[in-house]
Amino acid sequence: MSKRPLKVALLGCGVVGSEVARLMMTTGADLAARIGTNDEYEGIELAGIAVRRPGRVREVSIDPALITTDAMALVKRPDIDVVIEVIGGIEPARTLLLTAMENGASVVTANKALLAQDLAGLHAVARRSGVDLYYEAAVAGAIPLLRPLRESMVGDRVKRVLGIVNGTTNFILDRMDTTGAGFAEALDEASALGYAEADPTADIEGFDAAAKAAILASLAFHTTVTAADVYREGITEVTSADIASAREMNSVVKLLAICEIDAAGEAVTARVHPAMIPRSHPLASVREAYNAVFVEAEAAGQLMFYGAGAGGTPTASAVLGDLVAVCRNKVNDGHAPTVAGYADLRVNSMGQARTRYHISLDVDDKAGVLAQVATTFAEHDVSIQTVRQSGRGLDARLVVATHSATDADLAATVESLRALDTVRDVASVMRVEGD
Repeated sequence: MSKRPLKVALLGCGVVGSEVARLMMTTGADLAARIGTNDEYEGIELAGIAVRRPGRVREVSIDPALITTDAMALVKRPDIDVVIEVIGGIEPARTLLLTAMENGASVVTANKALLAQDLAGLHAVARRSGVDLYYEAAVAGAIPLLRPLRESMVGDRVKRVLGIVNGTTNFILDRMDTTGAGFAEALDEASALGYAEADPTADIEGFDAAAKAAILASLAFHTTVTAADVYREGITEVTSADIASAREMNSVVKLLAICEIDAAGEAVTARVHPAMIPRSHPLASVREAYNAVFVEAEAAGQLMFYGAGAGGTPTASAVLGDLVAVCRNKVNDGHAPTVAGYADLRVNSMGQARTRYHISLDVDDKAGVLAQVATTFAEHDVSIQTVRQSGRGLDARLVVATHSATDADLAATVESLRALDTVRDVASVMRVEGD
């Protein structure tokens, strides 16, 4: 019997797709050697590329015969073994991937938005169709993170995942900290360097990080968590004063994705928001547009994953790693582990999440103000750790750091503080993470 190459269809040929195509064409022999062979398959072949604009000039030279605008016809081809999807968005990506799997093709995707909405559903179709579903590139680019959570740590109990998973916001906050730039100035620099999209909303408002947090929580806690379950705040309200306050506390401000299970093991929370972390924490040293994720597990202890979290080449690296894994499974008649949401834990609201807080208050400069403020915190069961007073007259300010409290209790405290006659303004409320 003559052998044939494993045939791959590529959906999308933008920044990431072009790099995937280039790597497949230039390293095909090496990829084939890493995959191996059997009585039926030998080698790997890029069999077709679906695009919206076939006439678009691309950095990589591609055989025009591979290009098609009919993505549905491509994924339905009976000779296609693997479909790589890098077009993004919910539709038509969902329909194309479901069709591919139902027609017997395994899938490699970098589509965080789709996975955050329906990871469990996609895995169910993959399982029913007897194919693989891989998506390492969907979170943190080239950093090998999802497979360790999905496979290497499956025998452990993950307690918390804390990470910087968006390079654009990390670049902006890093510039604000290191150069004293304001938010708008740092965003302009990120745009000029290509770190920010023409419309940066998904990044700076936390939507991108929230989708990734949903995927991380689903894998870490064996529970279905969607983007709609993730509390989200962006960085547009972070001011130079917040950055300066963090510096005074020997801390930095980062946009963090935080997924954790409660002490009883009965519920999980997933949240994305700016937070102060001590400069001694490993995540504080993550600079520029890099990503890093800190995982805390019962047996493994503390682990950190660090590297380039975005860009065509790093993302393509993760895609190619998944492609090799899928093809190895095909050659060796195996399958990837499916995600089991067996735990089916309750997903708590943000109000039930516990953390510490840093609150700046503009107050009247007179006796009794501190006592009023302290009483307000006590009434809402929020314990004060430290209080610092600065300025006089119209510049009088109290900076309060709390012990751990629920977000609901803190929100009620802030509302009551705003109602005090002696408090002119609640200038800043910032969560504090990390030991």
